[in-house]
Amino acid sequence: MTANPVLLDGKATARVVREELARRVAELRARGVRPCLRILQVGGDPASSIYVASKTRASVRLGIDARVQHLPESAGFTAIDAVVRSWNDDSSVHGFIVQLPLPTGIDTPAVLRLVNSDKDVDGLSPASLGKLATGRPGFMPATPSGIIELLLRNGITIPGRRVVIVGRGELVGRPLASMLLLRGERGDATVTVCHSHTKDLGAVCRTAEILVAAAGHAGLVTGGMVGEGAVVVDAGTNSVEGRLVGDVDFQSVAPRASAITPVPGGVGPMTVAMLLANTVRAAELASGLAGHD
Repeated sequence: MTANPVLLDGKATARVVREELARRVAELRARGVRPCLRILQVGGDPASSIYVASKTRASVRLGIDARVQHLPESAGFTAIDAVVRSWNDDSSVHGFIVQLPLPTGIDTPAVLRLVNSDKDVDGLSPASLGKLATGRPGFMPATPSGIIELLLRNGITIPGRRVVIVGRGELVGRPLASMLLLRGERGDATVTVCHSHTKDLGAVCRTAEILVAAAGHAGLVTGGMVGEGAVVVDAGTNSVEGRLVGDVDFQSVAPRASAITPVPGGVGPMTVAMLLANTVRAAELASGLAGHD
């Protein structure tokens, strides 16, 4: 058993990413360009409001012009369409996101299809996901990007590694699998995606050198499901008795892992950092100043 696994500190890593981005924002602003991010929130879902506030605060601290457009719960597709199209057409808006989930009754895929892929800093529109799936990515989803960035910046290599992802959701599991199959240091992995119909889930998980839990089920991954020395990334966010917990039973898994993320403080901060990175990149591209990886 691993006595002291490396704790993959998302807060510390995100802080370094933001420091790097701050220099790029300063360079843009010195040339008269202020990165501009817009967020559309429909309704008042409490969790969404927390996430939106966090994204806005982080953006403003970095020097990004970030503003939220609120629409009531009763807003229909036509009202959403009008806001999205206005931002698509506004050259001063470098990137925008539609905060999910949308209220019941709104066709989420239809809304996301409206988003111009050049401004899709969430990386979740069908156009963006299609580019990723075919190996020609544009902006990539923030949470999977944050997972990969967290691994690399903590000295964990990906090429050639066996990665098991528990969860096939459209926000994390599916796009992360596509990203890990891309060529280069951020990919070239051998990827297995598990789901509710996977037989003997524990046996499959034990084959992983890097195990990512993103199923949305508190405590799903236990110590007996983790191979000795595996890197474990917990992308789950679940509320249990008022506490935020992940998909990994940290106490039983940590002794078997060589490295592991905490919840909170692991993947979450990296998600926000990568949204900021996409926004800065969008401003650089729109202004003809792109030159950063």
